[in-house]
Amino acid sequence: MCGLLICVALRAAADPTSAATVGFDSYVRGVEARLAQEHRTGAGFLGFVGSQTEEEARLRKGELVIERMTPPGGDDLPGALLHDWRGTAFAPGATAVDFERLLRDFKEYPQYFAPEVLTAKVESAQGDRMVASMRVRQKHVLTVVMDTTYDVRFGRMDERDGFSVSRSLHIHEIAGAGTARERALDTDEEHGFLWRLNTYWTYEERDGGLYIQVESVSLSRSIPTGLGWAVRPFVESVPRESLEFTLRSACAAVRK
Repeated sequence: MCGLLICVALRAAADPTSAATVGFDSYVRGVEARLAQEHRTGAGFLGFVGSQTEEEARLRKGELVIERMTPPGGDDLPGALLHDWRGTAFAPGATAVDFERLLRDFKEYPQYFAPEVLTAKVESAQGDRMVASMRVRQKHVLTVVMDTTYDVRFGRMDERDGFSVSRSLHIHEIAGAGTARERALDTDEEHGFLWRLNTYWTYEERDGGLYIQVESVSLSRSIPTGLGWAVRPFVESVPRESLEFTLRSACAAVRK
């Protein structure tokens, strides 16, 4: 866990500023408008920065395509950092039905996405809408455990093309996880490693398998002056590494 001096310094800004929240919400509206257009028309159902033909050839060779979607200079908000990463993979032999079943099977997430996901369950469900909770662990110099709750929606264009939208409702940092002293930190104690997290899955069945794309948009606190050596690797590296881990794990699970 983080050292005492680091933790004390990080408690200076437990909640995002209202300006950061407004900036995040505005950015998310743009992302969701783009995705809705792609999902509605079916043309360019998967997004690529480069040539789709070239990128798909790389994917079928087993490569991942990882792209930073945040525009230059667009990641800085008042007292916060916005992260937007997109990853795409190809799972030979997998189907859209297989993948949708996997996404809905929250109780198995600790198996599919270990060791990042510790526990998961559906709190409520109605049709293609559900509220799900997960306990997650992220480690990169620092180890952070959080209890998270999401509003999740599933959609399909047809039997081969589908998507899901997951928006965080609550994120709480946990101290002493798994011990007798476990407790959720109060708002003024939290460190702001993760304030918001939206995840967007898009998948398309063709070419003998399934193209899987996930975009992750998150909000974390800015890096305190003098603590970049300890905090920067966590707040800058974890969003990309977590997305890549999630994508690889999902492909491995659906191929089984």
